[in-house]
Amino acid sequence: MVMLRLASRLQSLRYYAGCDRQPTTEFTQESLEVYAPLANRLGLWSLKWEIEDLAFRFAQPQAYARIARWLEQHGAQREALIAEAGQQLRLALAEQGHRAQISGRSKHIYSIWRKMQGKSLGIDEVMDLLALRIIVPSVDACYAALSTVHSLWTPVDTEYDDYIAKPKPNGYQSLHTVVHGPGNVPIEIQIRTQEMHDHAEQGFAAHWAYKEAGVQGYRGVLAASEYDAKIALARQLLSLQRELVERGMPVHTDPLSSSAAKLFDDRIYVLTPQARIVELASGSTPVDFAYAVHTDMGHRCRGARVDGALVPLTTPLRSGQTVDIVVAKQGGPSRDWLNPELGFLQTQRARAKVRAWFNAQVIEQTLTSGRAQVEKLLQREGKTGVNLQELAAGLGFRSPEQLFERVGSDALSLRQIETHLRGQDASHPTEADIDLPLKPPKPQQHAGVLVVGVDALLTQLAKCCKPAPPDAICGFVTRGRGVSVHRVDCPNARNLTRQHPERVIPVTWGVRSNAVYPVDLIVEASDRQGLLRDISEVFSKEKINVIGVQTQSRGDVAHMLFTVDLLGLEGLQHALGMLRDVKGVRRAARR
Repeated sequence: MVMLRLASRLQSLRYYAGCDRQPTTEFTQESLEVYAPLANRLGLWSLKWEIEDLAFRFAQPQAYARIARWLEQHGAQREALIAEAGQQLRLALAEQGHRAQISGRSKHIYSIWRKMQGKSLGIDEVMDLLALRIIVPSVDACYAALSTVHSLWTPVDTEYDDYIAKPKPNGYQSLHTVVHGPGNVPIEIQIRTQEMHDHAEQGFAAHWAYKEAGVQGYRGVLAASEYDAKIALARQLLSLQRELVERGMPVHTDPLSSSAAKLFDDRIYVLTPQARIVELASGSTPVDFAYAVHTDMGHRCRGARVDGALVPLTTPLRSGQTVDIVVAKQGGPSRDWLNPELGFLQTQRARAKVRAWFNAQVIEQTLTSGRAQVEKLLQREGKTGVNLQELAAGLGFRSPEQLFERVGSDALSLRQIETHLRGQDASHPTEADIDLPLKPPKPQQHAGVLVVGVDALLTQLAKCCKPAPPDAICGFVTRGRGVSVHRVDCPNARNLTRQHPERVIPVTWGVRSNAVYPVDLIVEASDRQGLLRDISEVFSKEKINVIGVQTQSRGDVAHMLFTVDLLGLEGLQHALGMLRDVKGVRRAARR
């Protein structure tokens, strides 16, 4: 994003220069005081120099024109001196056996003006208007070339800088010296390696390229990844931001009125206790930070210290702060974090990780429920030794887990599994089920549900009302799923009968031994500690198997829905009476 804005600013300056339009004073000031220093911090010197020269042209048009005119008038003389000095230096290096690339370099107008202002010099007195650049294979060759230069021409003692031994803060490396060249004219000489030169021209982009290639980087350090380069870049941004604030630049004003604000307000850079820099969207909270560091840290985040002080998890972070996350040994995120009004999360990445955690919990619960239902079915059918992988494959699933997930999410009924099991086992032809095509051998021994006047028709019990013998029932012909059996007092059955009377079919209960039916029971009671335990004891004493429980508290009233397996409804009223005797129970009834 920063690189795009630098490029956009340069393009705008080129546009103004091309159409000879005058930008605003604020625009040129920002270019010189924000964008050019930023390019410098990133090591983008060619970009920096062009931004400076173009902005200086509009900020100080008379000074710019005076320097440009002088350079143009002396251009031919300067080029001749550069060519002569370059040839002498090339021969001297060759005699010493040094391989080197030599090129001339022009001083930039804004740089000349700043040196004139800083040292109160006239343009003729600026000592490095002429410059040569030497590129050699290694660091040792840099110092060898420096020795050759100083033996060829007399150096200016006060004009020598070793940026190889002591690089600039932005990573720039090179040897700088000024000598009295041909005709005793001062010439600046820069000596560097190819890697140093690429870094000087391309900044951190070149740094990352060398690190990704795994070559020896600057100062001979082997690079393994781009991460430390990004840290250095972030530190440069933080440093520049602090300097702008100290200089009174409006770094945190309205983004529409300040380009400086646009540079920094959409991203922040905060640090871990180990000094690792983490880039986040502006407005990010400690929870966003935790998820950016590690997903597990985000899940177990319970508190945060910012610069050593405990803060709420909704606190917006700022660049330069050090954040230490307090984590629990185990646990997961809170659903409150997904509530945008509470302000725990600001980044989509963190929200996605929280949603993924809760989705995984639902899947795990679904698998557990499905596994329990299938295992219970196999026990009831005497099939505990069945191969689960073969069972899943026979039903069209890749694995038992996929089968459990479909059963747990009610996408596959247990009756379909029963049908499959009994279809494989011809030794149990009398164990007919309500999902099987019913063809009873004798009318007095009908099994499950019998469709009156029709043999071998698939039936299934409706889940909305869960009929059980001896409920009055009716059948409804579905599309592709046989006959759905409802209680006659079921609201859904009444609606279906009214809308599609032609699809209603009479059914009756067949004779079935040891058959169990799911029945829903509603219990309302004053909420108290131990209520669920007391109700469970009733089911245990009555030998009633509970296969599902849903509870909800509203105020001081607990609303509970129990799904139980019953052989029939004969013992239901007795069980309901026992439930009503439990302390605090206000209502117990079949749904």
